[in-house]
Amino acid sequence: MNRDALFCDGTGSYVIPPEPNKEETTDLLFRTAASDVDCVELYTDGNYYEMKKTDTGSVFDYYRISWKLGTDMMKYSFRVTSGDEVVYFNRFGVTDKWIEMYDFRITPGFTTPNWAKGAVMYQIFTDRFCNGDPSNDVLEREYSYIHEPVRKVDDWNHYPEAMDVRNFYGGDLQGVWDKLDYLQDLGVEVIYFNPLFVSPSNHKYDIQDYDYIDPHFGVIREDAGDVLAEGDLDNRHATRYQSRVTNWENLEASNEFFAQLVAEIHRRGMKVILDGVFNHCGSFNKWMDREQIYEGKDGYQPGAYVSADSPYHTFFDFRGAGPEQWPYNGNYDGWWGHDTLPKLDYEHSEALEKYILHIARKWVSEPYNVDGWRLDVAADLGHSNEYNHEFWKKFRKTVKEANPDALILAEHYGDPAEWLDGEEWDSVMNYDAFMEPVTWFLTGMEKHSDEERADLRGNGYAFSHSVAHNMASYLNSSMQVAMNELSNHDHSRFLTRTNHVVGRIGAFRPEDAEQNVNPAVMREAVAIQMTWVGAPTVYYGDEAGVCGFTDPDSRRTYPWGHEDQEMIAFHRDMIAIHRKYPTLRIGSIKLLLAGDNVLAYARFDDQAQIVTVVNNSDELQQVCIPVWQAELPQKGSMRRLIYSYENGYTTEHEEYLIQDGEVVVNLGAYSVLVLKNMEY
Repeated sequence: MNRDALFCDGTGSYVIPPEPNKEETTDLLFRTAASDVDCVELYTDGNYYEMKKTDTGSVFDYYRISWKLGTDMMKYSFRVTSGDEVVYFNRFGVTDKWIEMYDFRITPGFTTPNWAKGAVMYQIFTDRFCNGDPSNDVLEREYSYIHEPVRKVDDWNHYPEAMDVRNFYGGDLQGVWDKLDYLQDLGVEVIYFNPLFVSPSNHKYDIQDYDYIDPHFGVIREDAGDVLAEGDLDNRHATRYQSRVTNWENLEASNEFFAQLVAEIHRRGMKVILDGVFNHCGSFNKWMDREQIYEGKDGYQPGAYVSADSPYHTFFDFRGAGPEQWPYNGNYDGWWGHDTLPKLDYEHSEALEKYILHIARKWVSEPYNVDGWRLDVAADLGHSNEYNHEFWKKFRKTVKEANPDALILAEHYGDPAEWLDGEEWDSVMNYDAFMEPVTWFLTGMEKHSDEERADLRGNGYAFSHSVAHNMASYLNSSMQVAMNELSNHDHSRFLTRTNHVVGRIGAFRPEDAEQNVNPAVMREAVAIQMTWVGAPTVYYGDEAGVCGFTDPDSRRTYPWGHEDQEMIAFHRDMIAIHRKYPTLRIGSIKLLLAGDNVLAYARFDDQAQIVTVVNNSDELQQVCIPVWQAELPQKGSMRRLIYSYENGYTTEHEEYLIQDGEVVVNLGAYSVLVLKNMEY
């Protein structure tokens, strides 16, 4: 039996239709080598069902079975028999026995938005992207945060500090608007914003007011009051800050500006995803009001820190505190013990759940019309796994009713399968099946730059095993919209990982993150990102050559006027390739070769066959690629779409011959080649 010929997945080439409705009949297909096997059987629910050979050719046979779905998830795999040889085929690939965890899965009625399948996303950490409106900048000593006054950083090129959370560079939504031409020219299809709601930190994962865009990112019309005096850390005296973030005119104007920005982004054919931080809020939050920002202000109820009679008392766990512990009770549950991040207590507050679901609906509805949510630490929400799933089911129902085409992406480390059953999240930030295996293979570095593993660098076997194992957790529709990042706000910059320096800011100088980096390895990573299954997501500045150790150093400013123009051009060209061929959005993926410092894989369907080949060694390598496995002819040719090598890259076309179903290529050091079938 030719095991390399066996193939099936959840794409529209093998599941017809690929996103079937409940109780719909769907056709399941399976591929073998021509005249090579005796029997192919569908295995589901403990029973075997023989499939019929319906198509045959010189290279492959195709077996088919029609299956009436019910309303529940269908799990299945295939048993293939050739003489005395019996194997199974599942999400992992070929196995010698049935392994339940690797079963294919279909959830009838589950779909993910078509616009998000393979969409090119761009993540913006707003404070560090572009300062378009200096009038809304956080002022020096405007208020205090974590026992120190906030700082206004006047030098845009200043490196982040080890304790950077209270330093503000002035990036805002006007700056994003000013750079929409740049993003559009780059090829961006979706803008994902780190949190935008009123918050005291520069990262804004400590929400102060879920109902409003922070005026420091939006519009400040009323700007009265004083900053803190030297030595004063009492935010009751931070009247300038109080005016800016509690004044209704500022808040409404900022929301209106955001709605206009989203409309402009939509006019340009792009989408918007917001960051939803619903596991915890911030100690500045109007529901808690530990800083007494809102106390006594018109239009605001007393916070739970201020009064035991607060309408928000049940939003938090005050650990059985009695009324005598108020006013100003700081004895509440904080996420991971941080009192600046009060954990929201959903199980004991129906009002809280209702309010957050209102927020979920509000921002994907008129007049904002946001296109989806990215959910921060989503698996942590609530105090039990049971409630967590209950909440996300309600969240999905609420969001999809308001905007059926909205995307729901969750931050998650580890196996996400229990949330990806079609009733909760659409997909996740793809750490385990993309960022980590790509990083280990190309750099041998952990994604925070906290560890180096020489045994994983260039280890094709480890890469192939990792991606096959972790991709098995995803429904096919979830895989196609998974957020595939190389860097983000929580990890080191990928370009810095190429220098193999293990450490963080504090142990090293910021300049050390820029030393001895390898742009050629970065280009390898980008080519993989743009040809792998999922939604390639560029972290702002990665395309311009920004370096940085892990957070907060990875939150450097975009280097306007000092960009790596070749890296930008390479991103633009790779994005253009990705966008040109729908195969790279919804086509099948198959690993063709995984050796020592060498990878080759294909994306293919009935429209195109595209092969990516990587040489991650410092030497020239000749690679023989079995492209027949991607349903290319035994004899023919492919053309080069792009070739990146140690000192640059080219998009000049070159022809490569297919002989006996194989293509032989010579790859220079740290290179990547993308080929496509010739069209006649």
